[in-house]
Amino acid sequence: MNKKKAISKESYIIVLIVFFFFWFLAHKIGSLGLLFKIIMATAHDLLLNTVFLIMAISVLAGALAALFSEFGVIHLLNRLISPIIKPMYNLPGAASLGIITTYLSDNPAIISLARDSSFTQFFLPYQLPALTNLGTSFGMGLILSAYMVSLASDGSFVKAVLLGNLGAVVGSLVSVRIMLHFTKKVYPPQEGEIAVTNADYEFRQIREGNILQRIMEALLDGGKSGVEIGMSIVPGVLIICTIVMLLTFGPEGPNGQYLGVAYEGIAVLPKLGQLLEFILRPLFGFTSPQAIAFPITSLGSVGAAMGLSETLLKNGLIGAPDIAVFTAMGMTWSGYLSTHIGMMDALGERKLTNKALLSHTIGGLCAGIAARLLMLLF
Repeated sequence: MNKKKAISKESYIIVLIVFFFFWFLAHKIGSLGLLFKIIMATAHDLLLNTVFLIMAISVLAGALAALFSEFGVIHLLNRLISPIIKPMYNLPGAASLGIITTYLSDNPAIISLARDSSFTQFFLPYQLPALTNLGTSFGMGLILSAYMVSLASDGSFVKAVLLGNLGAVVGSLVSVRIMLHFTKKVYPPQEGEIAVTNADYEFRQIREGNILQRIMEALLDGGKSGVEIGMSIVPGVLIICTIVMLLTFGPEGPNGQYLGVAYEGIAVLPKLGQLLEFILRPLFGFTSPQAIAFPITSLGSVGAAMGLSETLLKNGLIGAPDIAVFTAMGMTWSGYLSTHIGMMDALGERKLTNKALLSHTIGGLCAGIAARLLMLLF
C-alpha cells in the first residue's frame, strides 16, 4: 500500500467536489432534506427490487455453471470451440476455456486460469496480456443475458439478447486483436518460438461420492458462488446506480415538483444524450436520450447498469433494439474500468494497462454497433 501525507492538497479538493456536488443537486431539487430523501428511497428500492433479483439469477446461474463444470460439459464446450479460437482471436484453443468460465461467472475468473501453468503453457508471451481483454469481454455474460430475457415475461427479448451476445463476440474480437497489436511490440515473437499446441485437457477434478451427491454438492457450491457475486455488486448498484438515476430522471410531481420519491433527479444525462443524438442514434439506434445512461454505467458496474435497464423499460424509454445493444455493450464493458487495472496488475503487466483500456473501449463501441446492425438485419 502506498503512503502519502495525512493531509494533502487532495484532501481539500475532495471536500470541495463533494460539497459542490451536493449543493448543486440540492439547489436544483429544492432542499438538502428532499435530496437525501430521494437518495435513500432510490437506494432502498434498488436494493429490494434490483439487487436481490440479480442475486437470485446469479445463484441459479452459478449452480448451473458448477453442474456443467462437475460433469465435464465445460470441457466438452472447450473442445468444440477450440478449433475456431485461433483463426478468430489469434490465441491458442485453450483461450476458449477463459471465455466459458468468465461467461458463466465474472471477469476475474480469467486470472485464476492465467496463474495456472498448465493453462499458460499454451500461450506465447505476447498473447498472455490479451487474456484480460478476452475475459472482460464475456464477464457476467450468463447473468446479464438471463436478466435481460427476464425483463419481458412473454420472451420477446430472447432474439435481442442472442444478437447482443453475437455483438459482444464482435467487440471481443476487436478488443483482443488491437491488444495483440500492442503486445507484439512489447514481446515480439521470437523465431522458432512455439507453445504447447494440444489444448485439450484430458483429466478434470471431480467431487467425491455418487452421482446424486455430486449433483447436489455442485449445485449448492455453485449457488454459494452466485451469492458472492450478488453480494459483490451491492456497492456498485447502490452507489453508482443511485448517482446515475439522479442524473437521468426528472421530478415526478405535477408542474415539475419534487415529491421525494425514488428515481427522481435533475435529468442531466438526457440533455447530454440529446446533444450527442446525431452520433448515438445512427450508431446504436437508442430509442431515447436516457438510454445513454446504460453504457456509461456499464463502464463501472454492469450490475448497476442492469438495474437501470428495468427502470428505463418501465418508463417506456427503451425497446428490443436497445436491449440488444445493452447486452452487447454491457457484456463487453462489464465494469472494465473497475477490474481492468487490477487484472492487468495480477498478470504482472501494469505497463500495458492503458493499452488494454484503449483496446477495450474501442471493442465495446464496436460491440454496440454490431448489435445494432444485427437487429436491423434480423
